Amino acid sequence: MTTPPAGRQPGTLADALRLSVGTLTAVPVAPPRRVDRQVAGLAMALAPVAALPLAVPVVLVLLVGRAVHAPAGVVAVLVVTGLVLGTRAMHLDGLADTADGLSASYDRERALEVMRRSDIGPSGVAAVALVLLLQVAALTALAGSAAGAVAAGVAVLLGRHGLAWACATGVPSARPSGLGATVAGSIPRRAVAACAVVALALAAVAVALAGAAWWLGPAMWAGGVLAAAAVLRRCTTRLGGVTGDVLGAVVELGAAASLTVAAMLLPHAG
Repeated sequence: MTTPPAGRQPGTLADALRLSVGTLTAVPVAPPRRVDRQVAGLAMALAPVAALPLAVPVVLVLLVGRAVHAPAGVVAVLVVTGLVLGTRAMHLDGLADTADGLSASYDRERALEVMRRSDIGPSGVAAVALVLLLQVAALTALAGSAAGAVAAGVAVLLGRHGLAWACATGVPSARPSGLGATVAGSIPRRAVAACAVVALALAAVAVALAGAAWWLGPAMWAGGVLAAAAVLRRCTTRLGGVTGDVLGAVVELGAAASLTVAAMLLPHAG
């Protein structure tokens, strides 16, 4: 890894976007020419932008399913399947490893060792199954309207917005190496605040343009952020910081929380 530069170098934004797309999705992109903490932090802040190739198909599949009167549950499963394929199940793997680590032992080193393994334990299986069931149930409820389809796409992006909070200044890394060590504390808090304002505004505008009340977007944002905060608090207390697996858990639980809020509030926001 190169030494972080004092100022932003030419190509930093392009490298960060390549790193974000290549790391967080299965979309093929050219590798970044430079990877350091500046590029990595910006890549995590750009995670919602990198997830647009995942969010747009979510909206389209839900709209097409509604247009052809396909069973809502079937459409919801197809959407979740597409998201799993679009991320190589990487975030789900992180969720499973995090759940296994948190339930393995009160000893920090033992928990981190469990998270390093490639196998999955009962806690990981349960966490993945329950989160996928929650996502499918929420998507089934959202599949009946255009506003619901747009809200589902927004939820996918808001789940990735949680990465900015997970990589904010002051959030430590649980390990001295790995993805967590590269991105932990790499985003200044003022930049996290700016990301939050943009995410809030865009979420409100998107759902309003789709025909729902504008406040549904901020409510979904709050649900995702609270889920991310709960994961971060637990993992920093229990593991000493974040890892790449924890970041995956933040994405999956944040998206699930945003979808759940949308499914519960959309009937009142129409």
